[in-house]
Amino acid sequence: MCKKYMSDANELPPVITIDGPSGSGKGTIAKLLAARLNFALLDSGALYRTAALAALNRGVDLTSEIALAQVAKALDVRFVVDNGRLRVLLEGREVTSDIRMERVSMAASKVAAIPGVRAALLQRQRNFRRLPGLVADGRDMGTTVFPDAQVKIYLTAGAEERARRRAAQLRGKGVSVSLRDLLEDIRARDTLDMNREASPLAPAEDAVELDSTGVDIEAVLQRVLTLVFDRIQPGVP
Repeated sequence: MCKKYMSDANELPPVITIDGPSGSGKGTIAKLLAARLNFALLDSGALYRTAALAALNRGVDLTSEIALAQVAKALDVRFVVDNGRLRVLLEGREVTSDIRMERVSMAASKVAAIPGVRAALLQRQRNFRRLPGLVADGRDMGTTVFPDAQVKIYLTAGAEERARRRAAQLRGKGVSVSLRDLLEDIRARDTLDMNREASPLAPAEDAVELDSTGVDIEAVLQRVLTLVFDRIQPGVP
């Protein structure tokens, strides 16, 4: 039987990590879970995407560790939750949509592979941990950023399904896309993320792996909630 976890004055707030590849649904699940539990939310992907956008805006060489680390250290970014929607501000300007562009997505995978960038953003991510708890989604939340997390989920889905989801999302915004090109991009990003030297994408040894292929969001959320309430008492109904 799993030990129930409750924070007190002498313990760190509980953390739930949701890692996985792009398009697996981890961002959606993390937002729904944080809202359900009234926990803080860390979208680490948004942090790296914002760093990538800042580098692109400044014409920084994406192979220069020194230059990219400097961008990450000086990154002027704020996250604002507005009516359940996460808004991202870079140097005071909203970039919530900008950081989701495909060129930024590919740049983010390259930037995230730079050890100096990851080191610069590590403590910033850990600072999101606060009462009553935190839901953190990304690619190394359970392995590197919060290795002591009480619940670790590794959420995945087939590459073809992830490409279809992304295509539907973009078409819903009126963007014309090629499913074949998106599939190639997703596979390329998977290769970059899984083979990078710094914190490669992989499930933590104690993570529960869930495959969301062909499964609706509500069913995935219920499965995650079952795991959470088996290990944590978040203090909500």
